[in-house]
Amino acid sequence: MSVTDHSVMPPSRRIILCADDYGLSPGVDTAIRDLLVRGRLSATSVMVVTPTFGRDEAQSLAGLDTGDRRPAIGLHVTLTAPHVPLTPDMRRLYGDQFPPLPLLIMLALLRRLDGAAFAAEIRAQLAAFAVAFGRAPDFVDGHQHVQLLPQVSEAFIDAVGELAPKAWVRQCGRALPPVQRFADPKGLFLDVLSRRFRRLAQARGLPANPAFAGTYDFAAAAAFSALFPRFLVALPDHGLIMCHPGRVDAELARLDPLTTRREEEFAYLASQEFADLLAREGATLA
Repeated sequence: MSVTDHSVMPPSRRIILCADDYGLSPGVDTAIRDLLVRGRLSATSVMVVTPTFGRDEAQSLAGLDTGDRRPAIGLHVTLTAPHVPLTPDMRRLYGDQFPPLPLLIMLALLRRLDGAAFAAEIRAQLAAFAVAFGRAPDFVDGHQHVQLLPQVSEAFIDAVGELAPKAWVRQCGRALPPVQRFADPKGLFLDVLSRRFRRLAQARGLPANPAFAGTYDFAAAAAFSALFPRFLVALPDHGLIMCHPGRVDAELARLDPLTTRREEEFAYLASQEFADLLAREGATLA
């Protein structure tokens, strides 16, 4: 290859590709483990409040043979319906399920949440992770990005700082140019919430990923293979991309509206097309 060819090659960077929702259903768990063994993921975050998750699922994940590199295993703090709280105070406030996401967002923005109850629930989920895996999580994030919400974020940062002080936390601010940010309203909302979240994490001495990508309209017609290259745009070294691979089964259909998109994500991440994209972009998995 000539010097000219080298000059146009993309700079190398390591990215974190994290599969969310481990523990949601057997089909999701099997798909995530498959991709981890193939070396197609950097990390996965675990839901500890689901009926599927238990010691067996934890051991299946922790015992994977992934070669020389151990994938990061984190806690996916879950605070929205249809999932069931671990703590009595949360059940007293909301019944047999957490509040639905729209209600949680509204109450958080109005600062009408019971901060002590949410702090106790987050601590209980951290403790459940430690029991299942025999250690604290490598990182902590939130299902449906709940860790970014006012009142929840304070409880989240305090709990992680106390029970998992060596963990890093997920912020969801993107590295895109300002003009491109407005094309994704959900991403823009997460950008705004993440500013405050980063300040809280920094004050507590908790590291966070430098940038975030992976949001899209799950109902959109565009194929995941067409969407994924956009996630790499402007993503810096050790930036994080979230994904949701899985296999559809009855438990997934019962608990979550995101079904066939998970199979599409799995197929793409397992493909040669995905590997070729990373090579073209000078990206490797951290």
